[in-house]
Amino acid sequence: MDYNRATKAKNISTGYDEGLRSYMLGIYNYMGMALAVTGIIAYLTASTPALLNVIYGSPLQWVVALAPLGVVIYLSVRIQKLSMSAAQFWFWTFSVLMGLSLSSIFLMYTGASIARVFFITAGLFGSMSLYGYTTKKDLTGMGSFLIMGLWGLIIASVVNIFMQSSALDFAISAIGVLVFTGLTAYDTQKIKNMYYHVGNAGDAAGKAAIMAALTLYLDFINLMLMLLRFFGDRR
Repeated sequence: MDYNRATKAKNISTGYDEGLRSYMLGIYNYMGMALAVTGIIAYLTASTPALLNVIYGSPLQWVVALAPLGVVIYLSVRIQKLSMSAAQFWFWTFSVLMGLSLSSIFLMYTGASIARVFFITAGLFGSMSLYGYTTKKDLTGMGSFLIMGLWGLIIASVVNIFMQSSALDFAISAIGVLVFTGLTAYDTQKIKNMYYHVGNAGDAAGKAAIMAALTLYLDFINLMLMLLRFFGDRR
């Protein structure tokens, strides 16, 4: 009887592990494809002078800059009421809008330095995400602290729009790297724990995977933008 119980427990554990791996792989696939879409759109936009003139030569630049934030807010509020296909539509729309918004980095930095920072970001992000996935330590306390730091970064960034302080800009960049590095581990652990509530089947799990991919995507992009300030070669 003890042997049968142990075998049954092992099979359940193995099933959860396989389901979890499949769930996380799906999230990373969503995230990776979204990054690819964003990169392609950003590069094509930066390589098309006529399109750049339309976007950055008119008030449309503010629409392009703020539209991704609007989609994130919309998805966060409405995700439970959307169909799976609608959630996917808005997720891919977000990645396209981010590509339009991030086309400006190709005007500010050289292509070689953008590629270099992308791989640096990928290595750092991958390491921290792996830590968040494998660690037995509860990162909830660290997450609360990091979210407070994120709000501080947002406020400091708004203030610096008016102050134009290079020292404050450096501090924002340095703290930003630490915050988004830590958030990568925290969010990965949170997503892993969420799996045990939503499972790996049905629309609820699919929509949860989309929101998880969006969260990790934002961690990656913001970490890359912060690192660009240090390692990017300006044109």
